[in-house]
Amino acid sequence: MIAAGPFQGRYTLWLGVAAAAPGPGGSRRPAAAGGTAAERRGCGRCSWRSAGGRHRGCCGSMAAPWAARGLRAAKRYISTPAVPRLTPDEVVRMRNELFTKEKERQLSLHPRIEKIEVKYTGKPHPGSVFVMNKALSTPYNCAMHLSEWHCKNSVLAFVDGEIWDMYRPLTKSCEIQFLTFKDEDPEEVNKAYWRSCAMIMACVLKRAFKDEYSVNLVKAPEVPVISGAFCYDVVLDNKLNDWKPTNDNFSSLTRDAKKLIHQDLPFETLHVEAKVAREMFQHNKYKMEMIERKAAQNMEGIVPLHRFGDFVDVSEGPLIPRTSFCFQYEITAAHNLQTDQSELIRRFQGVSLPVHLKAHHTVWHKLLERSKKLVTEEEYLETAAQCFEAKDGTEEGKHVSI
Repeated sequence: MIAAGPFQGRYTLWLGVAAAAPGPGGSRRPAAAGGTAAERRGCGRCSWRSAGGRHRGCCGSMAAPWAARGLRAAKRYISTPAVPRLTPDEVVRMRNELFTKEKERQLSLHPRIEKIEVKYTGKPHPGSVFVMNKALSTPYNCAMHLSEWHCKNSVLAFVDGEIWDMYRPLTKSCEIQFLTFKDEDPEEVNKAYWRSCAMIMACVLKRAFKDEYSVNLVKAPEVPVISGAFCYDVVLDNKLNDWKPTNDNFSSLTRDAKKLIHQDLPFETLHVEAKVAREMFQHNKYKMEMIERKAAQNMEGIVPLHRFGDFVDVSEGPLIPRTSFCFQYEITAAHNLQTDQSELIRRFQGVSLPVHLKAHHTVWHKLLERSKKLVTEEEYLETAAQCFEAKDGTEEGKHVSI
């Protein structure tokens, strides 16, 4: 069956040709007739090679003369340089390669392995001291010294009073403890889980449509789990303004998300300078605005990035350790938002439960129905205020869990 509608149809057929296995960049287009996989990396239309760092051939050689001609003809009307147009798969590949390059650069800043002492302050075995490698060892490596239980159940780390991703390298001697879904106060763990579920949905949405339809990721609204749904705001191509997702569309998106979950991909974190983040997200004006806001929030102008698989996004973090921490997962709704911007912003929503907190199918069905209701930031503020009053006045509000 040939895929129809706006969806990519990655797991059916491509114009009558059987879908190929994922390539290096995650693309499922059939491979070209000749050449190795490494030779085919880069732009599908020209000779761009990731190792060279330049986009030559049809995109580079044609874009440069047109850009130069525009600068000579109307120099005073051009405020920003022209950005070469890339396909969605090329954008994903470019960001992934820049993320890897920057991660390797940061590792090269520590040519000699230095030792640090990490003191464990949780239960059991409080007071245990681990000798770890500076800028290499992560909280997950520390958990490996404790038990298999800590490796499988630890969602976040608490490092010298700061919430820390499990795969974020430790940079100095410190005290550490681990947070789980079944802690007395799982608020930070729940937030990390919701952010991670939203990022998985963003990856699915970015790749779900055919190349002729543009998909611009805007942001993942910070909403609590008690709002009933995680969210991601997206601007789709104008040609899809009249498109209304059906239950079959949501089922297709959910299947793609579950395939990512079953791959057990780790969430990596990387803090970069704003100029590096701008280079990665130069094709998305919404992310560029977010990068400027986040860079302005600290003196160093640092922007937090996260990656799982080959998908990179600007995320405040922290996130859960791996995609396999998700168990029940469903993308359930899409709402049109009323905004002052000319583009139509859609808020896609979903609901999920972690593998540590499975629900009976009757309860899960109720959660699915609840997640279809539009979730707003205003509702989040009201809910947060109610939770604060509950925590302050009663014991019932002390434990708010997924």
